[in-house]
Amino acid sequence: MPDNPKESAAFAPKQWALAVPMAAATGTACAFFLWSLEAVTRLRFDHPWLLYLLPLAGVAVAWLYQRHGGTADGGNNLILDRIHDPGGGVPRRMAPLVLLGTLATHLCGGSAGREGTAVQMGGSIASAVARHFRLEAGQLSALLMAGVAAGFGAVFGTPLAGAVFAVEVAVVGRPKLKALPLCLFAAYLGDWTCRAWGAGHTHYHIQEIAGVAGGFATSPLLLGKIALAAVAFGLMALVFSQACHGLGAAFKRIRQPWLRPALGGLMLIALFHATGSADYLGLGVWSPDPQAVTLVSLFDSPAIHPWAWWWKLVFTAVTVSSGFKGGEVTPLFFIGAALGNALAGVMGAPPGLFAALGFVAVFAGAANTPLACALMGIELFGIRYGLPMGLACGVAFLCSGRAGIYRSQRMHIRKPGWGK
Repeated sequence: MPDNPKESAAFAPKQWALAVPMAAATGTACAFFLWSLEAVTRLRFDHPWLLYLLPLAGVAVAWLYQRHGGTADGGNNLILDRIHDPGGGVPRRMAPLVLLGTLATHLCGGSAGREGTAVQMGGSIASAVARHFRLEAGQLSALLMAGVAAGFGAVFGTPLAGAVFAVEVAVVGRPKLKALPLCLFAAYLGDWTCRAWGAGHTHYHIQEIAGVAGGFATSPLLLGKIALAAVAFGLMALVFSQACHGLGAAFKRIRQPWLRPALGGLMLIALFHATGSADYLGLGVWSPDPQAVTLVSLFDSPAIHPWAWWWKLVFTAVTVSSGFKGGEVTPLFFIGAALGNALAGVMGAPPGLFAALGFVAVFAGAANTPLACALMGIELFGIRYGLPMGLACGVAFLCSGRAGIYRSQRMHIRKPGWGK
């Protein structure tokens, strides 16, 4: 049963008509974002001294939000709140503000993601498109979910996962299935538009078992190792969520908002010197240094990196908790893949497979979206890995506690474990 009887209006022609320009605009915005993100990342690699401007960049973005942001500073949680109660709308300025804030973060080396930017742009654009039309509450809520689906699907190139994520994330255990057809439509249109502009996505390959025809999925020993690793992925999701919430609360004790990212930026500079490595700065997907630990290297290289997951967690928790923009998901991909790589070394399992499982399972636990993440794994790595992906995401979800990375999520199931 839908949360609101008016959600039955999700098939209204007006709503579907509005989804077309909304998804196209969101896909275009995501294409521009991906190009810009690539450009600022290359610029940072070419000019490593930009890291020392990170505190100033954080202060500038905090001032911009304090002066002009209003409710836009609510970020992903504001989008979820408006899906629950769409009456307040999403400010149009959220899209340009989060775009500028995220690019500033990545230009100077903050360890953040891109999902938050895409989701907020999609929600802001959806709200702007609907602003001049009289939509019922259920219709507006569904259109906001479609905006989330379009942004998520376009920025990662996974439209099926994007659509399911949009209906699964708002209420854990009670997905808003009435909006799923609209979300599927918007996610595929947004992804198609993004690709039509020529924006590319990173491709990952599980090389060491690429020739296996799927028989590994029935191996009891390997499935046991996957289940055990999935428990670790769920606990990692819990640790990440609790670390971000705890650090965020500590930073909020600083009364001046602009001081929070200033301090966070200084902490990141100190962490960089403490580790002597730039591997945990920025998005972490690729690096011009062939010896660097990156998301791509965790799949392409048989080398085991036992502590990469820990350092990426620390860098990311400081970045997002101190107020830098971008999101947590791509760093969660890195943390999960690095943890999977480390566990593979301990368990004698295929590193590429376990990196792929950690890639989606830690996100599944942290975001409380196991179905969307299992589908993302299938979209990225192939249907042949459907069983281990589903197992890893399901177990990680059950072991990740009750508090995820999104404060505005509502729980309609009793999850076992700990946390509030």
